Amino acid sequence: MGTGKSVVGKRLAKQLNMKFVSTDDIIEDREKRPISEIFAKSGEPYFRKIEKEVVKEAADSENVVIAAGGGAVLDEDNITNLKKKGVIVCLNATPEAVYERTKKYKHRPLLNVDDPISKIKELMDKRAPYYAKADHQIDTAGKTVEEVTAEIIKVYQRTPSPRRGEGRGEGKSE
Repeated sequence: MGTGKSVVGKRLAKQLNMKFVSTDDIIEDREKRPISEIFAKSGEPYFRKIEKEVVKEAADSENVVIAAGGGAVLDEDNITNLKKKGVIVCLNATPEAVYERTKKYKHRPLLNVDDPISKIKELMDKRAPYYAKADHQIDTAGKTVEEVTAEIIKVYQRTPSPRRGEGRGEGKSE
């Protein structure tokens, strides 16, 4: 969260002439409630179950750039599904940068705590082994949306064609 997935994903989709899909947006649309409410009223396990279904559906789509929620990679099936036809790119930022980018938003259920920077560090440490499974890591610190997008396009273009769906009008980058 707070690394630029949505803004970069939208720009990337436009440049690659693909559709942009946010798994979090799909979940909120289906559930007809914000993620913070899903966490509060139904719990994280319920959210992760719905997220898994949405990730699978999105990964089976063609010609899309997917912004998967930061915790999606905690489920190995999500990683497997996303890698079937796509390239997984993990956007990174320091805990302090993530906090600066997210502090004005109260819809981040995992950050509604007394010490959000410590919580961000804790989440990053817990998720690091999962994020390491991405095909490529990009540090977004000090980079513009355009610079990050250009970096992802280079990664995408270097990916062997069966993974990126070359010739069939499909591809993914998370």
